[in-house]
Amino acid sequence: MTFQIGKFEAPAQEPIVGIDLGTTHSLVAIVRNGQPEVLPSREGKRLLPSVVAVDAEGSEPVLGYEARKHQIRDARHTAFSVKRLLGRSYEDVKAKASEFPYELVPPPADDPSGLVRIRLGYCVFTAIEISAMILKELRLSAEAALGQPVHKAVITVPAYFNDAQRQATRTAGRLAGLDVLRIINEPTAASLAYGLDKKKQGTIAVYDIGGGTFDISILRLHDGVFEVLSTHGNTQLGGDDLDQAIAQWFLADGLSMNELSLEDRAALIEGAERAKKAIGSSGEEQAIELELRGERKRKVLTVETFNQLCRPILEKTRVSCEQALKDAGLSREELTDLVLVGGPTRLPIVQQVASEIFGRTPNTSVHPDEVVAQGAAIQADILAGNTTDLLLLDVVPLSLGIETYGGLMNVLIPRNTKVPATAREVFTTFADKQTGVDIHVFQGERDQVSENRSLARFKLRGIRPAPAGIPRIEVSFLVDADGILQVSARDMETSQVQSVEVRPSFGLSDAEVERMLSAGLENKDGDKAFKRLVDARNEAEPILRATERNLPDADELIGREQADVVRAAVRELQDAMAGTDPVRIRQTRDQVNRVTIVLAEKVLARTLARASSTR
Repeated sequence: MTFQIGKFEAPAQEPIVGIDLGTTHSLVAIVRNGQPEVLPSREGKRLLPSVVAVDAEGSEPVLGYEARKHQIRDARHTAFSVKRLLGRSYEDVKAKASEFPYELVPPPADDPSGLVRIRLGYCVFTAIEISAMILKELRLSAEAALGQPVHKAVITVPAYFNDAQRQATRTAGRLAGLDVLRIINEPTAASLAYGLDKKKQGTIAVYDIGGGTFDISILRLHDGVFEVLSTHGNTQLGGDDLDQAIAQWFLADGLSMNELSLEDRAALIEGAERAKKAIGSSGEEQAIELELRGERKRKVLTVETFNQLCRPILEKTRVSCEQALKDAGLSREELTDLVLVGGPTRLPIVQQVASEIFGRTPNTSVHPDEVVAQGAAIQADILAGNTTDLLLLDVVPLSLGIETYGGLMNVLIPRNTKVPATAREVFTTFADKQTGVDIHVFQGERDQVSENRSLARFKLRGIRPAPAGIPRIEVSFLVDADGILQVSARDMETSQVQSVEVRPSFGLSDAEVERMLSAGLENKDGDKAFKRLVDARNEAEPILRATERNLPDADELIGREQADVVRAAVRELQDAMAGTDPVRIRQTRDQVNRVTIVLAEKVLARTLARASSTR
């Protein structure tokens, strides 16, 4: 099955819709008569299950509730929760393949993206293609409801979606025939739909737990301006994890998920999800009865057991919430609102944990499944020019910078910087007569680039050959409103420019985002020590190199005895630089500086004399 990228030849007055592409359900909304309105799917429902099924013959896919009917009886041909696979490689997910009740397959050998594939019968799809089918169905549903073509949309993503996942979402939109005007973070959209835009000021925590991801954002509202102060999250935590916990509890007698067929696995996950929802709505124990491997099994899930299974998972959100408050420079007492977003927030245990973390009763006044799409519709209305009294200021989730000499990360745009954002910094060369420099762009919170994520690499050529330290190279970063980064480098003398739009490979595990932040905090002291060492080496390197260059003439210029003193100091500095003590490096560097004063004066005098004689 192939896709054609849509052509956007639409009338100027065509509507702009807001779309929530969710892990479990997706929906589309629009603002009409000043109010956000969720549009019905072509099945007549407000929510579209994010499920796609293809029969064994590979016929036209079916979606939504019709596809959910296939989920148990034909698991091998049904894909769901694919949002967790967006922007991920096969290497990222193969260790957890048993958590997906369908077959995950590696990409062809000639595919550089490394994207994981999903086998549905004789067909193989990427998560981007599956997502594109869902988005196309939402577009067609919107057209049916509105009676006119729809080609423009705002799509929401988890705040902690990295560049690869945002690019994957945009690509899916284009495959679905949508011009994605803006990608906005789900918590930011949710805060709009909660009616908080009607307040003149306030500080809001948006606790957003969906089927596959968790986000916490701290926002400040002042006179219609939504300013995101900080964001944090866990891209491997959501309602699906609660289902997995129930499923593992059900199998506690000895079976493991790996021992089950795809059909049994799907039946178990579906039974766990059904029990979760029933306990959440009724507050009463639920019996789970399933036939697994030909044997009928029945267990009763009490509310107490359910809460015990859920609490350790939900407690993982506490770290992110506390870090987001710290990054925003606020205490929980300074918040005016706690907003809950996502289907799992219907569960009393989720509401209880969120309330314990923030010490306040959460706001649950809007349908948690619809709030994000409604917020996206409000943002779409802003882009259409119909709403002019609101402004969204979002942030960069992870620091952006380049590699400098010694493997250090030089941050140009720190995390939680508001977007759109720009930054410029001037660098120089570290070797004589360089005619080009490598610009290596990274994302992360560690001082060592080896611990961060590489985004892009390009070379600036055409630099005029000159001694090290003379050329001036200006590096510029621009992050647009969608969080997409553009990098350029310019030789300030020749005006030679090279630029790149950072389009990272889709092969990064989304857990890397969380790992980068937690690793940055855990290794803060070690990173500082590494930075001190590299800085000391970088400071000593040009002094050592200049001295070594003049050593062959030292006997003639300052006499053998003094030249031996210089050579001994150079050897000691070389030895120090091979070690890991920055204090010793600086001390031996200073020693070289002291004993080479006379040599430097003699070299300068000789240079000036030669220059005079050639006039």
